[in-house]
Amino acid sequence: MASRTMLMALSRASRAQACGLRPLAIRGLASSSQKSREDSWLRSLFVRKVDPRKDAHSNLLAKKEISNLYKIQFHNVKPECLESYNKLCEELLPKIHADEDYPCTLVGTWNTWYGEQDQAVHLWKYEGGYPALTEVMNKLRKNKEFTEFRKARGNMLLSRKNQLLLEFSFWNEPVPRKGPNIYELRSYQLRPGTMIEWGNHWARAIRYRQDGDEAVAGFFSQIGHLYMVHHLWAYQDLQTRDDIRNSAWQKDGWDECVYYTVPLIQEMDSRIMIPLKSSPLQ
Repeated sequence: MASRTMLMALSRASRAQACGLRPLAIRGLASSSQKSREDSWLRSLFVRKVDPRKDAHSNLLAKKEISNLYKIQFHNVKPECLESYNKLCEELLPKIHADEDYPCTLVGTWNTWYGEQDQAVHLWKYEGGYPALTEVMNKLRKNKEFTEFRKARGNMLLSRKNQLLLEFSFWNEPVPRKGPNIYELRSYQLRPGTMIEWGNHWARAIRYRQDGDEAVAGFFSQIGHLYMVHHLWAYQDLQTRDDIRNSAWQKDGWDECVYYTVPLIQEMDSRIMIPLKSSPLQ
């Protein structure tokens, strides 16, 4: 039996040498071929729908049929002043929102519940892009009530920052909704150069998060902190949020989105927010 096995091994070695290949080379060839197939399969997972070399990602990922620009504001308020700050905002912000002379809309205004404490978040939309933003800013400088508002507000703040944003073409446009809801703002700092890849994955993944009407809006930054993505979600309460997020993992394809987008993230943050009474998003 042992001699027969040895003869078979010698026969295979002889055939390999007749072809000018050593047995080790054959194994190496098979391994190389298998690796090539695996590499090809892996590359197929990263096929992009958009070629980032052809245009700026702002043109490739934003909605082309509209020219809306968004501004998000983060105001860190002195803890003892938060109630007065909210009252001040609820008196003036709805007036600007309702005034047809200003080409802007208050999308939502919130206080952070979980996350950075004693923080207010405001989201504005400018219909007409940068020219609309400039027009609003110029008119507000001449608005005496707004000037007094800014002066009073400044005494209540510890710090503030803002960003100018565009909305992803594949996300919902934020529209007023009835409450009561809590809102989650998930913010992602991406690695520079990965915005197109992020957009391609989420263009497919967003359909897994539409069942409960929880998807409110998705944005990416243009000015301010760059390569920043904001996803805004609405839930009835924290338990509903947990149930909806867990159910996404039962859908075929969601795990793939998470797997391929996590490496694109440098840092991420989640805020649970409560809308003010004057917020169009309730």
